[in-house]
Amino acid sequence: MDQEPPQYNADGIEQLPLRQFTEKAYLDYSMYVILDRALPFIGDGLKPVQRRIVYAMSELGLSAVSKHKKSARTVGDVLGKFHPHGDSACYEAMVLMAQDFSYRYPLVDGQGNWGSQDDPKSFAAMRYTEARLAPYAQVLLSELGQGTVDWVPNFDDSLKEPAMLPARLPNVLLNGGTGIAVGMATDIPPHNLREVATACIRLIEEPKATLADICEHIQGPDFPTEAEIITPRADLKKVYESGNGSVRMRARWQKDQGAIVITALPFQVSGTRVQEQVAALMNAKKLPWIEDVRDESDHENPTRLVLLPRSNRVDIERVMLHLFATTDLERTYRINLNMIGLDGKPAVKDLRDMLVEWLEFRFETVRRRLQYKLDRVLDRLHLLDGLLIAFLNLDEVIRIIRTEDEPKQVLMARFELSERQADYILDTKLRQLARLEEMKIRDEQQALIEERDDLEKTLGSKQRMKTLVKKELAADAEKYGDERRSPIVERDAAEAMDEAELAPSEPVTVVLSQKGWVRAAKGHDINPAELSYKAGDGFCQAVRLRSNQQVIFVDSAGRSYSLAAHTLPSARGQGEPLTGRFNPPAGHSFVAVLGGDPEQWWLLASDAGYGFRVQAKDLLANKKAGKAVLTLPAGAKVLKPSIVNDAATDRLVAVTTEGRMLVIPANDLPELSRGKGNKIIGVPPKSVADRSEYVVDILAVPEGGKVKLNSGKRYLNLRGADLNAYEGERGRRGNKLPRGFQKVDSIEPDE
Repeated sequence: MDQEPPQYNADGIEQLPLRQFTEKAYLDYSMYVILDRALPFIGDGLKPVQRRIVYAMSELGLSAVSKHKKSARTVGDVLGKFHPHGDSACYEAMVLMAQDFSYRYPLVDGQGNWGSQDDPKSFAAMRYTEARLAPYAQVLLSELGQGTVDWVPNFDDSLKEPAMLPARLPNVLLNGGTGIAVGMATDIPPHNLREVATACIRLIEEPKATLADICEHIQGPDFPTEAEIITPRADLKKVYESGNGSVRMRARWQKDQGAIVITALPFQVSGTRVQEQVAALMNAKKLPWIEDVRDESDHENPTRLVLLPRSNRVDIERVMLHLFATTDLERTYRINLNMIGLDGKPAVKDLRDMLVEWLEFRFETVRRRLQYKLDRVLDRLHLLDGLLIAFLNLDEVIRIIRTEDEPKQVLMARFELSERQADYILDTKLRQLARLEEMKIRDEQQALIEERDDLEKTLGSKQRMKTLVKKELAADAEKYGDERRSPIVERDAAEAMDEAELAPSEPVTVVLSQKGWVRAAKGHDINPAELSYKAGDGFCQAVRLRSNQQVIFVDSAGRSYSLAAHTLPSARGQGEPLTGRFNPPAGHSFVAVLGGDPEQWWLLASDAGYGFRVQAKDLLANKKAGKAVLTLPAGAKVLKPSIVNDAATDRLVAVTTEGRMLVIPANDLPELSRGKGNKIIGVPPKSVADRSEYVVDILAVPEGGKVKLNSGKRYLNLRGADLNAYEGERGRRGNKLPRGFQKVDSIEPDE
């Protein structure tokens, strides 16, 4: 976008449009954050603050073999000389580089409290801790004074600092890094040093090696924890191809005398946090298989979380899959290989491009190191040539020095010396003019000539350069490398159990009262009619099922509702009204309850004589408003649902208030999930509407089963052969019952 030319007021002050000023200011700020704060440089893998900390510590002489010094001294040097920012941010960056649970290859060797995996922020203040560089830091510093990098002025132009460090290994991959810039971020996971070095050597030997070839060496990230990486290798390869993706880590565990012992947690996961999460699940009754959780971590076992199952019948594998899905025992880490390249621009790179670009940086660093060394050798040879001339003409040199006013100029003219050679001769001490020194000079000359020839051959040969870089990579891998810590394994996907699985499976009897109050009694041997009810209320219906199953309620409008049985109140009290859980249509009440196996078939019918077969799972409706299931003709009411065990052999027995009974095969009714159903027994619609005749009950009777008809205090038992007399076609009026049973109150199976 073209910027408007600056305007000046009468006082000569530049004036800019606010839009132009803010755009430029924000762009400058964002570029500063991206390039000078948040993103690592591909060469040394460091952000500016990290680079300055490492360099300042080296300048303070805090090598891996020196004594530790107060961290405050290091931070003070960094802030005072190179990094004019907050001391707490600088110290936190230093702490991070010292934590072996945060950095795969720590750069700082700390002494004191530097935090713990449970609480990385629990480190002591910098006035209490001491630090020095870790041995691995030599990978970044050993070639610093050898002409390998450019030096730039510090913030006040009083000192010089390295623009980058001459890394001998791709630290950007080894320690990774995270950062949030303006409009972009980076998340580079750590990797294993030996794997990365081997991949670099493969690329040097085979410049056309593909990403698949590289992935033979670099299996995946390698975090500073022994937890497992469970992302499939094919997915990891896709991440390396695009530079974006994610990786999943899962805690490692084992069985120990019936207990579950967690021995390694995912990267940056706190054991205390996991313990709190498990305890919260237990308190919420969402982890019924675990009796207790405790932390037995100590110095010998940095991670040891113990979970005690309630019994040895608990499926521990299934429980752990549930915990992986619901706690931090399994975590996903984002991967975004975004960094500042050799061109000074931020970019997301794939793994192969990263290594190729870093090798370009490494070859240039080695070339500069060798060239610097060659220049030093040539300079020394030049001085030795002049010194040898002086030894060969020692008397004349002494005479010139003693007699001439300008011995330097005379020496240069007399022996064709350069100014540096003449200065070096004049600076030579008298004690070095002994005859023995000539032999030393010639020996040194010979050694330097051999070194010069070797350096020139190496600099002039690509193959020699490759061999040298490979040898150095292999040597560093041997010196600083170690075995992979995070194994890459294939595991079953984590899966949280649903509420039904979480609840204990116990026999319960769910009791519904006439006023719509519900409760659950333990066991199947109770008589629900004998329970106490509120004044004006009484027993309506009960269903026997397991506590981890769903209970289904049907209201007088033909709508179904469902709840988990274990969530219902105990039968020790009088329960609670279902209207507190559901919102049935105004003026309607709950009239029926059923439940149990979701695959169980039920007969759902109205007293108009219509009905259908439906599976319990089709009646589930976990919402307050329920769902419409049974369509009721005018004036009709919902009948008590009846279990249909086998539609091929079960028979349906229907009785009307006029004393008519009809028996039909159960499979004469359709299988529906909702609707009015088909006519079971013929009842005039007008009679149903004015309630002069309607169906008393419809019962599904298994083959060979008996039926008990109740009429006041009288009852009639009908066996299989007796029922045959009432068989007929579906939808007929049915046959008349014997005298005394013209008014049947209810039908029930005869035990």
